[in-house]
Amino acid sequence: MDKSHKIIYIIYISIWILMAINPRYPEDWFLENILVFIFFPFVIWMDMKYNYTFLSMILILIFSSFHALGAHYTYAEMIYFDYITHFFGFERNHFDRVVHFLFGLLLFRILFEMIVPSVTSVKTALFFTFSLIVSISILYEILEWLVVLSLYPELSIAFLGSQGDIWDAQKDSFAAIIGALLNILFYKNYIRLWESKKYNEFFK
Repeated sequence: MDKSHKIIYIIYISIWILMAINPRYPEDWFLENILVFIFFPFVIWMDMKYNYTFLSMILILIFSSFHALGAHYTYAEMIYFDYITHFFGFERNHFDRVVHFLFGLLLFRILFEMIVPSVTSVKTALFFTFSLIVSISILYEILEWLVVLSLYPELSIAFLGSQGDIWDAQKDSFAAIIGALLNILFYKNYIRLWESKKYNEFFK
């Protein structure tokens, strides 16, 4: 594993530990971090296997840091976003929407890198990456609802973060889709990434 990747992991762990100290709602913090406990080791394993690019590592660090912040304060009550809410006169705190958007925007590249070894064209890789973003986003909303409904109904406001919006789940998923679609603007960059990954795979 590259030294730069190790540094990024150390930075994230440091941020995560800081955000784990005295969270606003400990039960909500735990629920928000279940997927972190599962996927953080998976990301490291995949990185050791496929050697993600440095840019992908930076992008996942940014997204993961935002998630750690949201887990600490809850997505519905992220106090630092209140300034933006008041400035623009929003009726709700849109921090959750921003993070869903960043999920599609920032994690697209690293998912693309995971898919590249299994497909035969860059367009196919882009299609499956986009489909994966959409599927994960929708599945997360369903799992989020089921967990609250069956285990922690008292955390519905903090964990779901719907803030009274009956279309919250759909809007969150749509934000992720928009973020993913914006990656198409970097199509030529993904072609170069594809060629680089295939080249390294061939001469590995």
